[in-house]
Amino acid sequence: MARMLIFGMGYTANRLAERLRADGCTVTGTRREAQDGAIAFADEASVLAALSEATHILSSVPPTREGNEPVLERYGDAIRSASLQWSGYLSSTGVYGDVDGAWVDESAPIGSGRRKARSAADQNWQELRGDIRVFRLPGIYGPSRSPLTRVRDGKAKRINVPGQLFSRIHVDDIISAVIASFDGPAGVYNVTDDLPAQQHEVVAHAARLIGMAVPPLLSLEQADLSKTAMGFYDENRQVTNGKAKRLLNWQPQYPDYKTGLQSLLD
Repeated sequence: MARMLIFGMGYTANRLAERLRADGCTVTGTRREAQDGAIAFADEASVLAALSEATHILSSVPPTREGNEPVLERYGDAIRSASLQWSGYLSSTGVYGDVDGAWVDESAPIGSGRRKARSAADQNWQELRGDIRVFRLPGIYGPSRSPLTRVRDGKAKRINVPGQLFSRIHVDDIISAVIASFDGPAGVYNVTDDLPAQQHEVVAHAARLIGMAVPPLLSLEQADLSKTAMGFYDENRQVTNGKAKRLLNWQPQYPDYKTGLQSLLD
């Protein structure tokens, strides 16, 4: 029976843990504070004990704002020497930076964009173990976290940046890719849907699905975004998922935002 240790029980990790437990796996997770059955990240004795029993480990913990990688800094040596069947890290397609709307695959250089700390973490995890699977993820959506929710709450903005395309992924397709990789080769994988699209098109479709007025189309200046959110629009790329399909025998259940949003509505 697989025994999974997950660092960082956030949105995606919690969904993965539910699926693994339903499949009969034992899952232990960490949080900043011990709660909901998870152990505290700083409780080294408990974490190291869980690591010693684990067959699989996954980190979903991003770098800090200061650029530190907390899991590797505290537990990297122990993870490197652990006897594991599988290890994984949830990274970001933001490591590719801006490519002016071109397609990128896993061979594209990383580290040129605004996500330099994430790029460094991505590289450091690759170098940590020979069995590592690094999953580069775009914008994640799913139950209670999607354009449908933002439109209902009146928080959705449609922002027009001509020619700018984004990839995205349904949370359940991340989970299926992670599980598929248990029997697949180590390496770096882009886990995205098949249809990069403009942000304002996705929001408009979400509004129409639930019968609400489509929010007005705004320029970046009119949108009055935070500095962090503005950075999101500084980069333009389309991310291919062909490697995960070929080597992991994986297919997204929700290959585009329309099927993904419809599933959430259903």
